[in-house]
Amino acid sequence: MDWIEAIVLGIVQGLTEFLPISSSAHISIVGQLFFGGADPGAAFTAITQLGTETAVILYFLKDIGHIIAAWWHSVINLVKRNKEPLTPDARMGWLVIIGSMPIIILGLLFEDAIDTSLRNLWVTVGMLAGFALIIWLCDIHAKNRLTLKELTWLDGIAYGCAQALALIPGVSRSGATISAGLFMGYKREDATRYAFLLAIPAVFGSGLYKLKDIADDPRLAIAPTLVATVLAFGVGLAVIHWVLGYVSKHDFKIFVFYRLGLAAVIGSLLATGVMQP
Repeated sequence: MDWIEAIVLGIVQGLTEFLPISSSAHISIVGQLFFGGADPGAAFTAITQLGTETAVILYFLKDIGHIIAAWWHSVINLVKRNKEPLTPDARMGWLVIIGSMPIIILGLLFEDAIDTSLRNLWVTVGMLAGFALIIWLCDIHAKNRLTLKELTWLDGIAYGCAQALALIPGVSRSGATISAGLFMGYKREDATRYAFLLAIPAVFGSGLYKLKDIADDPRLAIAPTLVATVLAFGVGLAVIHWVLGYVSKHDFKIFVFYRLGLAAVIGSLLATGVMQP
């Protein structure tokens, strides 16, 4: 991987991670379309996501600090067998942990498929188009009435199962989790906020785990990958601010049309042999 490729892919990662359009799909497509047909690989995607998730931590630093402090206090109470009720922040801490379990378990069980066969661009095209319709249906039927204070344990697990679908390029982590929230009746901005918080343990765990693959993957180079990760952080921080403002006032129709259009373009390029799956 050269410097130009790293810069472009880092910017793409930052632009697409928090939008319901699948950053892993865009990394794969851009890598293959503009850089000699080479897929940057699952390891590069996971590592650069460390940059975007660091942006999440910085943006929500105050909230995360309160959640961690309250969660730790609840752990102490549990050890001491105190029956003090959970605060909303403590509940959120436990809900993030519980909601992270599905993607961690499935990610480890299907690691080989995630790194190889599921990165086939025909799979990506199918997921881009299929999940566009799911996002559209969930959005138009959204009740937009529940807040995160009303998030239940079962809803947290449902969110987590939806997030696990993002292991398949083309699904979109934010798209899957936000759609699940809309389907369950949560407001767009609350569903989006929880989707961002829920991604932190899974993405950091995946990124740190994939660091071991840098030395063995000929497509990766430490310095360019680091530059891509830093760029993903900077661009991602700006996108977080924009998207939270956008979803509070708009629906997801524009992203549905974009996903369908991209799926049509990539499908045509694959069918005509311009791109290889």
